[in-house]
Amino acid sequence: MAERRMDADTPVFAIAVAAELAGMHPQTLRQYDRIGLVVPGRTSGGSRRYSTRNIEQLREVAQLSSEGMSLPAIARLLDLEDENRALRSRITQLEGALRAERESRPGVRVFAAGSSGVVPMPTGRRIRRSTEIVLWDPRGRN
Repeated sequence: MAERRMDADTPVFAIAVAAELAGMHPQTLRQYDRIGLVVPGRTSGGSRRYSTRNIEQLREVAQLSSEGMSLPAIARLLDLEDENRALRSRITQLEGALRAERESRPGVRVFAAGSSGVVPMPTGRRIRRSTEIVLWDPRGRN
């Protein structure tokens, strides 16, 4: 059987346990699920399963609510936090891909536009100015 890796988004806690960990009544968690504020995972039978990230969100909702923030405002804040997390993950992924690409092409520092499109220019290759234009040199040398 394949081993599954647990992370902050892995749904593991039943509603009673999640409510206790968040310091809330289970009915409050059901209400938050209904309005889409904190939406847990579901088992194949339809039971709610909360992740550690869901527990953190519930605690944050309780804190913000006690400070007077409305539920729609809290929902928007949680959506923005999720979007921010996804964008940071994508940035990390793209940085890794860029690093791998740079490592796979040592010596390529300049890109040029020619009849075949944008092409990398290896170090030491002379650019034919009549047919190619230098677009970018990350080291500031053209």
